[in-house]
Amino acid sequence: MKINTKIRYGLRTMIEIAANSENCGIFQKDIAKKQEISEKYLDPIISSLKKAELIVNFKGKKSGYILNKSASEINVLMIIRAMGDNFDVVECVGPNPLCAKINACPCRPMWNGLNNVIANYLKSWFLSELVTKYKETNKIPEDQMMFFI
Repeated sequence: MKINTKIRYGLRTMIEIAANSENCGIFQKDIAKKQEISEKYLDPIISSLKKAELIVNFKGKKSGYILNKSASEINVLMIIRAMGDNFDVVECVGPNPLCAKINACPCRPMWNGLNNVIANYLKSWFLSELVTKYKETNKIPEDQMMFFI
């Protein structure tokens, strides 16, 4: 199992929005610049986050992005799923298992257990915690950060 670039960039995008949108939102070009992600690559990420209703435009089109709910209500698994990944360790524990031996597989309970452990771990990390770590790492002054806790 490997975390793909879209998921990694999706997390970084959400952290940037949560950390910097303040009262007017943060523009896609600013997210791209701060996170060193091409604007073109950011387009489908932003689209996925909007479709999942994790972010919205502050004042309609041509405005910056803000979170649609508090950063303390958004967990990492929600962001991963917004990127179109169910994040299942193997296909047989996913929503559409293709294995013909699914009902007779001695390993399936183990895979389900591992999948649940990973999912619960990802659910235990909230965007607000990642924003705090981002702030500590980048040493951004308190008056320049906005928390949605």
